[in-house]
Amino acid sequence: MDANKRQRYEKIAEELTRLSGGKENIQGVAHCATRLRIVLKDNDQADLKAMEDVDLAKGVFVVGDQVQIIFGAGLVNDVYEVIASYNNMQGMSLGDLKTVANQKMNPLQRLIKALSDVFVDIMPGILAAALLTGLSGVLGNLEFVQSNATLYGINTLINIASGAIFGFLPLAVAYSACKRFGGRPILGIVMGCIMLSGSLADAYAAAQGTADVTTLHIFGLPVELVGFQGGIIVALLMGWVTAKLDKFFEKKVPEVVRLLVSPLLTTLVGSLLLFTVIGPVGRGLSSGLTSALVWMTQNLGVFGYAVFSGCQQLVVITGLHHIFGAIEAQLLADTGRNFLNPLMSVAIIAQGGAVLGYLLRHKDSVKTREMCIPSFISVLFGITESAIFGVNLRYRYPLIGGCIGGAMGGVVVYLTNLAAVGFGTTVLPGIALADPANNGYMSYVIAHAAAIAGGFVLTLVLSGFMEKSAQAKEKGQTSSAAPALTPSETPLPEEFFGYAQGTILPLEEVKDATFASKVLGDGVAVIPSAGQIFAPADAVVTNLADTKHAIGLMTSGGNEILIHIGVDTVKLGGKYFKPHVKDGDVVRRGQLLIEFDLEQIKKAGFETAVPMLYTDSSDDLLLEKLVSGPMTVQTKIAEMKKA
Repeated sequence: MDANKRQRYEKIAEELTRLSGGKENIQGVAHCATRLRIVLKDNDQADLKAMEDVDLAKGVFVVGDQVQIIFGAGLVNDVYEVIASYNNMQGMSLGDLKTVANQKMNPLQRLIKALSDVFVDIMPGILAAALLTGLSGVLGNLEFVQSNATLYGINTLINIASGAIFGFLPLAVAYSACKRFGGRPILGIVMGCIMLSGSLADAYAAAQGTADVTTLHIFGLPVELVGFQGGIIVALLMGWVTAKLDKFFEKKVPEVVRLLVSPLLTTLVGSLLLFTVIGPVGRGLSSGLTSALVWMTQNLGVFGYAVFSGCQQLVVITGLHHIFGAIEAQLLADTGRNFLNPLMSVAIIAQGGAVLGYLLRHKDSVKTREMCIPSFISVLFGITESAIFGVNLRYRYPLIGGCIGGAMGGVVVYLTNLAAVGFGTTVLPGIALADPANNGYMSYVIAHAAAIAGGFVLTLVLSGFMEKSAQAKEKGQTSSAAPALTPSETPLPEEFFGYAQGTILPLEEVKDATFASKVLGDGVAVIPSAGQIFAPADAVVTNLADTKHAIGLMTSGGNEILIHIGVDTVKLGGKYFKPHVKDGDVVRRGQLLIEFDLEQIKKAGFETAVPMLYTDSSDDLLLEKLVSGPMTVQTKIAEMKKA
């Protein structure tokens, strides 16, 4: 990590820690593929709304006991590294985040959350197996691969590798679950080995009646010695049981013999429970889940498919979507086909279509392009958090359009009988998992085309209604003394008058890395000589900060402006600031926006530079603005006073 990035992430860590209520309020920090997860002693001490404005954050929400901040794949790893170091919480896993708030969740919520955590840990292995399975399936259907000894051999090894990973998946699940619930992970591995022991009849062969099954009688109960290949639910339950047994015996066994006796008892009791209770119960649950989903596809038909694919991405908002991994694995184990994978895949690409629809609607905004294009690229690889929290949920109607598009894709999945031969990857990489039967690859493309087109078109249609409604509401809120102002959709060059009395300061010289590095946009700053901020142009107030230290404007030329009074003055909590406008107000050039007590802010130890940033401008437009406007702050202020 280079020095500039490190400095930027340190600023983020400092801000998030402060907004979380300080280091003393943070109990744990961890992350998943796209989200930084912070567990607090008291969520009420956190300023969640202010967190949304933290540099690089794409969304903030609370699930159960966790404050989750969306940063996106890759970036979240770097941010986590810095904030964990800042709070001395390095190496913490999702399973370590145990809080009082977590105990307040109902049993079902805790179970679902735990399942999500288990599959996050082993997802790299599942992805590897899924992609290898898909690759093997594609190569196996190519004649030149079959006829070439080397290529055939490589494909055979790929098939062995993928089969081995999926074949031992219950072991990985038992390991991850045992770790998640606080047991020693090695004991989870031991239990997984017992589940897949070669001394047991193969579960698939036993189900087909091609294997001899030995039956024991323990306490009068018949116990069939059948392995647990494909027993994902059983592995989850055994991981939990093993962890509980391990912790129990570690407490109860005398220390002098604990090293030998505790793991012995955990393994012995766990094995007995596996074959007499957990195994039969887990197999019953597995069969029930699979039967219910199969029943839905057989009895609800196209409606069942459409509802699932239309609503699936709403589960992502809760952060609990990894639970589907267990169901998919069980479907594959029981039926050999996974119809959930293409349904989830079309749901994902539909949200990408919604992002494109919003982008087209606001194509002239640089800020929108910077937000939408990376989000869409992530969607192509099956990651929707950036799209959902950065765009679709934020503006609401793209989320609705994406859900409808997902339902349309689900209809195509149903009509083409599309399914997958693996799980763990979707959208572009996911095509490798499509079942080639019945022109599966072509059906995969058609279903995704329908979903992305549906999300795109529906978002454009909804934008026409919902944005007009929002504009009408905004006009209705404007004062009769100030006639409505309709900003240009395309940012135009315009003259900006002085916004504060004082001395011009280049933005690069502001004593704050965020402003000086122009992360939020280019512009200028003023060292104020008086505590007043004026409107530099005719504009609409788009966002007055709760702490009154900053104000956002949309000018009549369609240019977005942010005026920020002082550095780190958000810490004052609104003290020393007096706004004269509110969100939605139409203001005219030279109108007083905010008064502030300059001397008191200085005494409190804060830098008083007032940057004005152009947050969505191209370089060409920006050059015209700087030459014609803020460079004449002192003279223009004088002109406004005369007027």
